[in-house]
Parts: sequence; structure tokens; C-alpha cells
Amino acid sequence: QARLVESGGGSVQAGGSLSLSCVAPGYSYSRYCVGWFRRDPGKERETVARIGYDGGTIYGDSVEGRFTISRDNNKNTLYLQMNNLKPEDTGLYYCAAENTIWGRCYNGIRGNLDWGQGTQVTVSS
Repeated sequence: QARLVESGGGSVQAGGSLSLSCVAPGYSYSRYCVGWFRRDPGKERETVARIGYDGGTIYGDSVEGRFTISRDNNKNTLYLQMNNLKPEDTGLYYCAAENTIWGRCYNGIRGNLDWGQGTQVTVSS
């Protein structure tokens, strides 16, 4: 059962923009590195972007410079602004939360992830 609640996504033409949001109700948000991942059937999970409680960010190579991740710690909410979208950005996007030391994001995933239900992003050429 998804513990995180996502919204946003949809369909857009290449070059367009979309935004995603993810709420984590009941979480001690300061303890979590949160992020967005893309998971498509038959493919490996891909890290899109992650952000720690301290605001430190990690971006996947394919999205850096086009996507911006942010979080509102007072609202337990994670955001992803996606600009200059490309057809290869198409996929199922999931938010996830990892309980980490000081809520920071570290290289690689070190613990269990709590997931959202996923939202589809479709970019047409």
C-alpha cells in the first residue's frame, strides 16, 4: 500500500513542462531523504532526483539542468518541476522516502524506500 500520495503528471509535447507533487502524511519529514524515481516495466529503476532535509540535491544525468526538485518541510511535500521535456522522459514516476541520518541524501540508496502510487508522464514528439 502506497504511503506517499502523488499528484500531477499527464501528457505534454516535447519542450513543454509538467510538475509533480508528493505528500508524506504522518512522516517525521526531517528524517527523510525524498526523491523521484522512474520505474518502467522491464527496465531498471532510474533515479530522477533526490533532495535531503538540508536541501542538498542529487540529479540523474539525463535530467540535470531541465528538472528542479524541491521540498516544503513544513508541509511534508516534495515537488518536481520538469521543463524542456523530451520523449525519453516518458514513464512512470514515483516519489519515495528513505529514512537517513539527519535526513540527508547519500550516494546510493542505503535503506528501504517508502513509495507513492506512481504517476504517468507522457511526452510526445
